[in-house]
Amino acid sequence: MKAYWKTNIGYMVVLLSIWALVSYAFGIVLVNELNVIKIGGFPLGFWFAQQGSIYVFVILIFVYFLLMRRLDRKYDIDE
Repeated sequence: MKAYWKTNIGYMVVLLSIWALVSYAFGIVLVNELNVIKIGGFPLGFWFAQQGSIYVFVILIFVYFLLMRRLDRKYDIDE
């Protein structure tokens, strides 16, 4: 069971790091550099700050679900 939780925490650290990178770094720190690029007429930095971080968060939740389902099956604790 220790390996299960170690893997679970590893998944969370990686996924939350990705979310922090996208929401903080792309939406705040690098916003001026990203605003040079336009998507649909909107600056990319603005897009990340307003919508991109939310989309990435929803995708990360789905990825976490898939990873945990696979991990539960590996350790035979799925329902």
